Amino acid sequence: MRPAEGDVIAAIATAQGRGGIGVVRVSGPGLAGLARSLLGKVPPPRVATRAEFIGEDGRPIDDGIVLFYPAPASYTGEDVLELQGHGGPVVMQMLLRRCIGLGARLAEPGEFTRRAFLNDKLDLAQAEGVADLIDSATEAAARCALRSLRGEFSAVIDALAAQLVELRMLVEATLDFPEEDVDAVDRDQAATRLSGLRAELARALAQGRQGSVLRNGLQVVLAGRPNVGKSSLLNRLAGEELAIVTPIPGTTRDAVRQNIQIEGVPLNIIDTAGLRDTNDEIEAMGISRTWQAIDRADVLLLVVDAAEGIAAPDRAIADRLPKRLPRVVVFNKIDLNGEDAATEFLGHETHVRLSARTGAGLELLRRALLAIAGWQATGEDAFMARERHLVALTRAAECLERAAGVVERPELFAEELRLAHRELGAITGEFTSDDLLGEIFSRFCIGK
Repeated sequence: MRPAEGDVIAAIATAQGRGGIGVVRVSGPGLAGLARSLLGKVPPPRVATRAEFIGEDGRPIDDGIVLFYPAPASYTGEDVLELQGHGGPVVMQMLLRRCIGLGARLAEPGEFTRRAFLNDKLDLAQAEGVADLIDSATEAAARCALRSLRGEFSAVIDALAAQLVELRMLVEATLDFPEEDVDAVDRDQAATRLSGLRAELARALAQGRQGSVLRNGLQVVLAGRPNVGKSSLLNRLAGEELAIVTPIPGTTRDAVRQNIQIEGVPLNIIDTAGLRDTNDEIEAMGISRTWQAIDRADVLLLVVDAAEGIAAPDRAIADRLPKRLPRVVVFNKIDLNGEDAATEFLGHETHVRLSARTGAGLELLRRALLAIAGWQATGEDAFMARERHLVALTRAAECLERAAGVVERPELFAEELRLAHRELGAITGEFTSDDLLGEIFSRFCIGK
């Protein structure tokens, strides 16, 4: 593993603004000298110690708590000082400037965690779990990110890699030492092992996809003609009166957005202007934005009047929708014609009959959205997978699929196993370019 940089870095680790407590974090080799200049002493390791933070002129900047973690038993693997003072912005900036005056430099985004990765304190999947835990939008997402941070995702990947190594070892021994008394790999045994490995990889990919749903959520757009109940449905889903509801067509002129969650899955619901031909310039702008929102959506809720069914204007809207976009046709206002709430699955399209006014059938709509998201009730064992993790797992699965077709050709079989191993190594950082590391850690907050 590449060694971390040898200079000292510092940053404010708490959020911007005023607070009761603020933290400045310092990391680097040999912080004892900096500690003596700043605190007048070297604090005892891993003990919360009260101290005055001394300025360049010898006067105190603040009076707070210091924690000293000598290397290698620290978050970054280097000496780490955590200076806890009063959380005013001016005090924090004064303390940070003092650390920089003593030889530190301002840390880049994610640099503390990057050093933890470079010093083998975390693998790359765990490091990404740190950022995902901070950014979690729901409790379920936070629990999922914590599992990745604690190494559960990495343990699964490492177990798969270990099986690959064992299988590669058996195959390549026959290639590298043909003159030795090495038994040829039994084809049936190799195929059996490979089949088990593919099944476990498929389970890991399913767990990763569940975590991806928690991390990214869904963009859900409400669309349809005016006065079919889109705004009423948004209000019902959100549990509050967010959108103005009137019988006047064209009331909604611009998108109304609300973040909600269903079983811990975050959804960004967007109510849009009713789609129709209009001479009203402002309403026309809203309709144009509706189509822009539809182009960016993950799911479309096409709301129609249950009494009318899918009328010609609704079909005209449906014909303009992107073909790849999953959709739910919501037959609203069943309370007016006495229909029962129901769900019907028609391949690419789901039909849900409900009443936004009474709430009847709303749970059926929630179930339909979760199904489109690919969410399952067993998501408690999910991992907070990122897109690059899913891509790597998918590519590894493709390599193993190709390997299954060339079991009788050891050279090709061994090569596909090697490629699959490399894809798994990219997840934890065993095989990772510096460019990818820069991209990953640049998205972290400063101070972490």
